[in-house]
Amino acid sequence: MPPTTASSARRTAAPPVQRTTAPPARRTAASPSRRTAALAAAALLAGSLLTACSGPPASDGAGGSRFRLSASTPAAAGDLDSFSWALYAEPPTLDWTMAFDYPQNTILSNVCESLMRWTPQLTLAPGLAEQASNPNPTTWVFDLRAGVHFHDGSVLTADDVVFSLGRQMDPENAAAWQQVFQNVDRIAATGPLQVTVELKRPDSQFTQYLATAAGAVASRKGVEAAGKDYGTSGDLDCTGPYRLGAWNKGQSVVLERFDGYWGTRAKSGKVVFSFLTDPSARTNAMLSGEADGGYLIPTESYDRLSRSGAGTLYFGEGLSTVNVNITSMAGPLGDVRVRRALSMALDRSGFVKAGLGGAGTATGALTTRAAWEGFPEQVRADAFAGLAPAEPDIARAKALVAEAGATGKTVTVATSSIGLDVSLLATAVQDAGARIGLDVQLKTIAPNAFTALFTDPEARKGIDMFPETYYDSVTDPLDLLANFRTGAYQNFAGWSDAGYDELIDRATAAYDPAQRGPVEVELQHRAADQVLWIPVAEWPTAVFLNKRITGAPTTISYLYYPWAADVGAAR
Repeated sequence: MPPTTASSARRTAAPPVQRTTAPPARRTAASPSRRTAALAAAALLAGSLLTACSGPPASDGAGGSRFRLSASTPAAAGDLDSFSWALYAEPPTLDWTMAFDYPQNTILSNVCESLMRWTPQLTLAPGLAEQASNPNPTTWVFDLRAGVHFHDGSVLTADDVVFSLGRQMDPENAAAWQQVFQNVDRIAATGPLQVTVELKRPDSQFTQYLATAAGAVASRKGVEAAGKDYGTSGDLDCTGPYRLGAWNKGQSVVLERFDGYWGTRAKSGKVVFSFLTDPSARTNAMLSGEADGGYLIPTESYDRLSRSGAGTLYFGEGLSTVNVNITSMAGPLGDVRVRRALSMALDRSGFVKAGLGGAGTATGALTTRAAWEGFPEQVRADAFAGLAPAEPDIARAKALVAEAGATGKTVTVATSSIGLDVSLLATAVQDAGARIGLDVQLKTIAPNAFTALFTDPEARKGIDMFPETYYDSVTDPLDLLANFRTGAYQNFAGWSDAGYDELIDRATAAYDPAQRGPVEVELQHRAADQVLWIPVAEWPTAVFLNKRITGAPTTISYLYYPWAADVGAAR
């Protein structure tokens, strides 16, 4: 998350969750928060779709080869007529204002470009805006590339950008990224190829999110001509290396190379995305060659694919963490000692081995290490100081439960048959509770209803927590940490602390990572101390490529970077 898993999720069924802060909401109806929910659901529906950032290589759980992070896949040796790609679900729409989930973004990242661009190294770079300048803390000026053509042949202008960003802000559209623009006061064309954005207050996250679907640009003429059908049929009239071809509902989406592209020409003439909802069917398609590759590999298929000889299973940096989302503090979990006890008793290493196929890293931190890469070295060290996951301390955890007067009290965790990651994590929480004197009950939620946990307060009634995989939409830990601000979309438990909120404001207002970093470090440690979610593991991005193709990025950048244009012949 879109959103990620156990939530799966990032996401899990939820949309790119807030994304919280300025963004927000990967979960409100129109905010990135909603994205989280949707992502979560989607991920969940995908089977085991957890995708988190992984640290050191981990055992494959079978005593054999070890998973290792790869910076990239080998560069393509030549062009292709076409290649095929497996997706776990069909997008309900390809309108970029609703691109909060994996399927939409995996396709759209190659069709609709944004003002800024996320690189395969998870850094920020110019996109359709050749330059972004910040003449004062509340003003951003975007100078657009000249001669950029939309897929209908017309040329990009500042008016198209103002129109496109305005669609995200229009309440009538209920855009998934609406909260990204909560600090925007005015967007105006200040030249034929220049757009100026005036903010209500400084916002360090704003330009980062413009590398996601929040900053996507399409032809005003094309969007208005399509009307309510935009995103469900016809052309998308964007600027990417591919244009939308045939959409065979229920089966596949075809992208065709756009020869009028302003950037590097795509190496393949066509890309065919096949919708394979069953995890086993997706795996079999990749093994047989029906699909040349795919992201979001089912964890239970890691070993089979890596040993098949049909291709290579790669792991790369992700920005995903598997957590247990605390949704209610009305019962025993209202006492921080009980939350700490459950965290202290959880067998994270066991879950990584069984639930993530060994491809992950147990963690005591809510954010991934990769999310801190843009900060000074000391900030990165401070962010994780004292947060390394310890081995379960059952005696101490049991004592905390007794001190809180919670021995024998009931706590309910939601579970689902959506994938091993969800069911096994819920069971691990139940086991941890039993060891320390809590009565942890499992409430089974149907796979197609799991996403309602992110969007419907009624669905969360009677539930104290549920598994969620969260992925950041930008390379900044504030994306996740802002979820605990008072009133944030994913702050389901209603936790509120004025000091924490003030830190969020300070971090948001600080453009310099050296100034923002220490504030985010404090946020991370406060959230950890209060155990607002129980962190479990970082999860790497997985991608399988058969012997015919290569060039796809291994990182989670594929959600917003035109990755398919880099895919070509392996030899």
